[in-house]
Amino acid sequence: MRFHPGVQGRATEMADLAQAVRRLVAATMLNRGEPAELVACTRELAMLADRLEAQIPSPPPPLTDVEAGGTMVDGASMSEALAFDVVIGRYSPLALPVEIEFDPPRALGRAVFTAPYEGPPGCVHGAVIAATFDIVLTAANVVGGMPGLTASLSTRFARPILLNEPTTFEATVVRMEGRRIHTRGQAVQHGVVAADSEGVFVHVDREPDRPRST
Repeated sequence: MRFHPGVQGRATEMADLAQAVRRLVAATMLNRGEPAELVACTRELAMLADRLEAQIPSPPPPLTDVEAGGTMVDGASMSEALAFDVVIGRYSPLALPVEIEFDPPRALGRAVFTAPYEGPPGCVHGAVIAATFDIVLTAANVVGGMPGLTASLSTRFARPILLNEPTTFEATVVRMEGRRIHTRGQAVQHGVVAADSEGVFVHVDREPDRPRST
């Protein structure tokens, strides 16, 4: 498997760091510590942030590995190519991360959303669901051999998606019109479709001198 240049040679350590920060995010939101304890924690965390910031080169490196597009042959390789993605990036503490699986012609996303992703009480935030659909539909495009950039995305909610419960997203390309890819997906929780989504994506030709048409 090809690792993102930003984690090459230190993938395990970066994954462990991201997971520790995810724990910190949840603890920050859920704790009921006394003010003095919060002050002490903040002081220590600020020192850690200073240590990590001292390791950032100038200018900061890109987080998107454009050259990895051709290596996305399965869910694991897609997650590594999008190492810092906000939804599936193993090394992004913002990501759950959602697990991607290729099951041709479908792409699947599996998740158990936790407290930091809450919208309505006990339920996943709608924006988080939409973002997850975006990447799972993108994965379906990769499965279909036509990766592309999102042109439009619509999401409909039939019922709330609960926190701390397994949720499966699935998506399939339904048709292609020139460079435009039309993809549909749904989110299922406890065997019931809780939300569905439709997206239009634009295939980007990686050969700049090749004529393009829409």
